[in-house]
Amino acid sequence: MIIHNDLNNLNIKTPVLTIGVFDGVHLGHLSILDRLISLAKEKNGESVVLTLWPHPRIVLNKDIESLRLLNNIEEKKNLLSKTGIDHLIILPFTYEFSQLTACEFIEEYLVNKIHVKHLIIGYNHQFGKDRKAGYDFLMECSNKYGFDIERLDAKLVENDTISSTKIREFLIVGKIEIANKYLGYEYFISGNIIDGNKIGRTIGFPTANIQIPEPYKQIPYDGVYAVKVKINEESYFGMLNIGTRPTIESSVKTKNMEVHIFNFDKKIYNQSITVSFVQRIRDEKKFASIDELKQHLEKDKIQISKLFGL
Repeated sequence: MIIHNDLNNLNIKTPVLTIGVFDGVHLGHLSILDRLISLAKEKNGESVVLTLWPHPRIVLNKDIESLRLLNNIEEKKNLLSKTGIDHLIILPFTYEFSQLTACEFIEEYLVNKIHVKHLIIGYNHQFGKDRKAGYDFLMECSNKYGFDIERLDAKLVENDTISSTKIREFLIVGKIEIANKYLGYEYFISGNIIDGNKIGRTIGFPTANIQIPEPYKQIPYDGVYAVKVKINEESYFGMLNIGTRPTIESSVKTKNMEVHIFNFDKKIYNQSITVSFVQRIRDEKKFASIDELKQHLEKDKIQISKLFGL
């Protein structure tokens, strides 16, 4: 996959294009991308995905406090690279760009710069200023500018339409297994390992505290999770807690994400870590004592070890 950060000097043979945010690159997106790749081969052309970054709400300062995304741009690049598409165009989103009408966007970018020949869109695709332009408008443009257009039906899982919004809703309430089913992979979070209070180490459960660099990254619901861990391209299993650690007395209750990595005893501060959520084990609880917390953590570890066949 070739990544383009602007539209200058593009040299794409018979571009077969789709446009979208592709947050999560989930199974619904894959149905579009599979058709994109298939049609590109039929037309002896090349498959092209056009996406925007930063997210429009960040640039327009529109309800950014509530903005939550499944992927940052690097994660999205990685997921899209695995699909087999030929080109990914990341178009910088600016305030000036947001003022373009749908017609201006199509003529200036799709036609004059990308030279689109075939356009594939999802069932509910809307774009342009205020997202007012849909399929009927695109059909008019395709006739005017001489490119073909194809609209795909929604991808379903057990008769339920897949969408990034629904996946985020599942994560918010802790339904990680359903979210993973819709994604087609285990939801993951990447971050940096920071220094903690080291209480876990004193009870035999040392943890790596994870700092998430993006405030908009969707965090699953509080609780204990069975996770897969990757550090320096090495893979491990572990148990992860999201929450305020209510058993540990503290005047300030902030939300933390910390993972106990099985069979691991290395200093990894300031290193990158990726955790993939496999199953939610239980709610976060306040125990009567640190000893009771330790006993419950031992039970959690046994349960998660059995889950992973350890």
